[in-house]
Amino acid sequence: MELNNVNTPYYNDYGSWIRRQFPCRVQKISIDAGFTCPNRDGRISTGGCIYCDNRTFNPEYCQRRDSISQQLEAGKLFFGKKYPDMKYLAYFQAYTNTYGSIEHLRLLYEEALKTDDVAGIVIGTRPDCISDELLDYLEGLNKRTFLMVEYGVESANDETLKLINRGHNFSDSVSAIAKTHARGILTGAHIILGLPGEDETESLRQAPIISSLPIDVLKIHQMQIVKGTRLAEMYQEKPFHVYTIDEYISLIANYIQKLRKDLVLERFVSQSPKDMIIAPHWGLKNYQFTNLLNNYLRKNNIHQGDLEKV
Repeated sequence: MELNNVNTPYYNDYGSWIRRQFPCRVQKISIDAGFTCPNRDGRISTGGCIYCDNRTFNPEYCQRRDSISQQLEAGKLFFGKKYPDMKYLAYFQAYTNTYGSIEHLRLLYEEALKTDDVAGIVIGTRPDCISDELLDYLEGLNKRTFLMVEYGVESANDETLKLINRGHNFSDSVSAIAKTHARGILTGAHIILGLPGEDETESLRQAPIISSLPIDVLKIHQMQIVKGTRLAEMYQEKPFHVYTIDEYISLIANYIQKLRKDLVLERFVSQSPKDMIIAPHWGLKNYQFTNLLNNYLRKNNIHQGDLEKV
């Protein structure tokens, strides 16, 4: 998805924000740098998160058999035809992208930044895989280039985190985000709405908690049940409620009212390959969902932060 969305008056959208960071168009290029996760390799658990299959969001050009620079060049070919003057953000997305030695991580990040037209990096990781040593390096890197560290928070409910086999608790997220923010590094968070055991009431309870974190950007996704995952087995054994499109739009509208107005909202949905999804089957592109949401917000005169202090 190109990072230049149409401006919306109803929430603080990422497209408008990213345009203020750069004098040109920018696009994330996803990278699979060959990482794993501590809840996969046995350090703290095995099997990974019960909902996770990285194939659902790795684009075709993103192949871990290729080097960082090769993946970036493939991504540039994929996106560059439309806007030849575009710049790129190297998005270390797959699995946990700080899960390694500082020496190894430095080599990967620096390789990305040496690639022509790469204007910065975004690092997706877990809150229990960050160290003071790495933050020292990232603090220096942040003075040289655009940098964002994006943490998979997923939920503020420790019972849910245990159920989904995250292997960390919410206090880990609070600590990692605070430390990263204190270094002056742009900090993002990722959450999932509709996790098993979490209804609308629970999600709305968590909204002001998430909003209180010193994050700059929030990415929200709906819960998707992917074939072959432990979550799919749980759903088949004992089906649980999955949001309809109308229910989810209503939830998002209520959720963003409880968020502070300056928090940048990057995404509201994830779009996985149709043949990998058990539920929900919405049949919508990301931009189509955004249009439906904006129409709902306009019709009901709803804005981000309307209920921030209520």
